[in-house]
Amino acid sequence: MELQETIEQITELNNELQSLLPMTKEQQETLDKKFRLEFNYNSNHIEGNTLTYAETELLLIFDETRGSHPHRDYEEMKASDVALEMVEQLAKDDAHPLTEAFIKNLNEVLLVRSYWKEAVTSDGQNTRRKITVGDYKKYPNSVLLANGQVFNYASPAETTSLMASLIEWLRIEEETKQLHPVEVAAGLHYKFVRIHPFDDGNGRISRLLMNYILLKNGFPPVIIRSDDKNNYLNALHDADAGNIESFNLYIAKQLIWSLELSIKAAKNENLEEQEDWKKKLSLIKKRLADKETISVVKSKEVLIELLNNKIIPFAINLMKKITELDGLFLHRKVFMIYGGSKSQMTEGIGFGIELFNSGNFLNNLDLELSFDDFTKDPDNPFSLTLGLNCKFSKHKYDVFLNGTLLFTKLYHQDYSEREIQDALNAIGRIVILEMESRINPN
Repeated sequence: MELQETIEQITELNNELQSLLPMTKEQQETLDKKFRLEFNYNSNHIEGNTLTYAETELLLIFDETRGSHPHRDYEEMKASDVALEMVEQLAKDDAHPLTEAFIKNLNEVLLVRSYWKEAVTSDGQNTRRKITVGDYKKYPNSVLLANGQVFNYASPAETTSLMASLIEWLRIEEETKQLHPVEVAAGLHYKFVRIHPFDDGNGRISRLLMNYILLKNGFPPVIIRSDDKNNYLNALHDADAGNIESFNLYIAKQLIWSLELSIKAAKNENLEEQEDWKKKLSLIKKRLADKETISVVKSKEVLIELLNNKIIPFAINLMKKITELDGLFLHRKVFMIYGGSKSQMTEGIGFGIELFNSGNFLNNLDLELSFDDFTKDPDNPFSLTLGLNCKFSKHKYDVFLNGTLLFTKLYHQDYSEREIQDALNAIGRIVILEMESRINPN
């Protein structure tokens, strides 16, 4: 009786949904995206795919990849999305029924390409077997259950005839309409699983075929949640023991969730579930995984450490590294300007917190890079001065050379070799321009 009551509830919900149709384009797209992500993530996760929900969304919606998962996991998730689209299109096509050829094509799409897999022979020996996509199995694919018993699916010799019988069973059920569509969907799923016609991909195909029946009859797709896998498998085991109604009931209850979600979409209500914020947070974290993390905010203590350990050593190091100017100037010096005066900076110099008593270094710091006494023109021994300015904000600071931005850094970040080289090149260009303007061509 419970199954019949659940079917009556399905009918009531479906009638309510039909009364709310058609949805707006935005409502339908939101619902379609939700079902697309839920189906692909859960159906593949049940079979061991390691992508998270957030990574699935990145892959299918944004065509981006994150994480260090096996390449095949990414391939099969995208292939699952293609297979789902194939099923949706076939469900809309009244002129073409479900065929064995279509099911084989689904397997070919889902598995992407043929591959080798570890296997065990009938006498218990380890071996490797080629999994050929789109072909029915050539070897038994029985499984060892947790209790140590072997569960036997259809033999390779039986598979072809059993698949033909399955398609014929479906044709008769569609003509006679003696069963409710959810019973036909659950029955197709279970009968397909019992045959297990392929070497791999049978579970995913069974869930696609189930949803083909539902979509064809105007129902939304059923999502088997990966976190409900144990209940799903228990319902299948009940059917193995002869209680097919237990599995029908399980699928019917999942359809209620899909109908309620669809009604919410048609009413323009939020489709987010209680745990969806965690999925979105995970997605945001994945997308920001390559971003640098702020770990320090501006303070007097942070600025003193920055000045002593990074900025002043950086400026002194620049003047040392630009060896191409060796012999052209008598002196290359670094000065810091503060408190109305300037002081030369040398290696090992250090400042304490009292520095802030003589100038406003919370916002700006000015250094001078001085090239004194050009040596190659006695009549014009000019000097050059470049300004190195730092502007401090709460989480980062900008470094400018003669008013042009060199780079922006967080307070905890070190200077990269690329940034040092870029700064040297900028200094070199400025010095050369000044030299060209000051040297007498004669």
